Amino acid sequence: MPKIRVLVVDDSVVIRRMVSDVLSGEPDMEVAGAAADGRIALQKIEQVNPDIITLDVEMPVMDGLETLKELRKTRRRLPVIMFSTLTERGASATMDALALGAVDYVTKPANVGSAAAALEKIRAELIPKIRAHVPQVAGFAAPPATMALSQMPRAPFSQAASRPATSRVEVVAIGTSTGGPNALGELLPLLPENFPVPIVIVQHMPPIFTKFLADRLSSKSQIHVTEAENRQELLVGNAYIAPGDFHMAVERNQDGVRIRTQQEHPENSCRPAVDVLFRSVAEVYQGDTLAVIMTGMGQDGLRGCERIREAGGQILAQDAATSVVWGMPGFVVNAGLADVVLPLRLLAGEIVRRVGVGRLPEINSRPFHVLKGRGQR
Repeated sequence: MPKIRVLVVDDSVVIRRMVSDVLSGEPDMEVAGAAADGRIALQKIEQVNPDIITLDVEMPVMDGLETLKELRKTRRRLPVIMFSTLTERGASATMDALALGAVDYVTKPANVGSAAAALEKIRAELIPKIRAHVPQVAGFAAPPATMALSQMPRAPFSQAASRPATSRVEVVAIGTSTGGPNALGELLPLLPENFPVPIVIVQHMPPIFTKFLADRLSSKSQIHVTEAENRQELLVGNAYIAPGDFHMAVERNQDGVRIRTQQEHPENSCRPAVDVLFRSVAEVYQGDTLAVIMTGMGQDGLRGCERIREAGGQILAQDAATSVVWGMPGFVVNAGLADVVLPLRLLAGEIVRRVGVGRLPEINSRPFHVLKGRGQR
């Protein structure tokens, strides 16, 4: 049975060795080759024909971004996972790499205490992502939630699954992970500047990265996007992204609805977790919630969607064809919780339509396609 062939590209001998040791310990993977900079890597790609590449962001001679640009001229479909540092420079470069076509990223271990802990961190973060992006190699079957919709067992959708959008929406809650930064980059700029409710978002990302993501999204959107802060008031026409390594929830008091961040134990191995946010939104807004579950590995968001459905809220899911990994939305769809399953390009229009129900017509006063050409605030 063929193994997943990985090309490891990093200028650090220590990191190359650690990644190689981790890969060698997996029965379905092998190191196809290693390179210390991008120029060598581009030459080796033709020699070893890897299934996937791990690519360091910062390297001499030719860095990760330059390498990725050159690679995409000839190998547009070869998956690339970036290896980044937990720094502002690393976060910024990683955002650029994702925009250039990298499928995912892993942060290098730092201050983890020991070599064994560093190896375990790499194993825990890297191996599932490699398998998610190269599922057909080595005969490993993709989990049910990553199959195409037509291949999945048909779960009986509840009558709510085809329910028309008749209830008034007071908040939009979005959950996403793998592939999320680019998906949010397509979705949020299509929302109009007079969007009449707040948006709360969990994107699985580490600290520093979420701030850069929020700033980039805000720069090209008509609504304001920010990294959330504890006790921050939710305002209409604003989007709030959970800060890395903090759960985000909402709570209502005499002053209105505010954000609460905390560092309780991870859920679904995630902090922030979509389930934490979705549970709180269901409690505060009840049936006035519109949840959107988008591309991502795992099943974070499933239990939260159950709470939103029980409260009478609405749920939209991204389809398999436009998801980088159809894990999170796939679990929700397979559980019969989604009102509608849509490709990414249609999600914004459906959000606007449902949020507009029961409101004055201003939000829908302009043809939606007009917004597609607008990127700056």
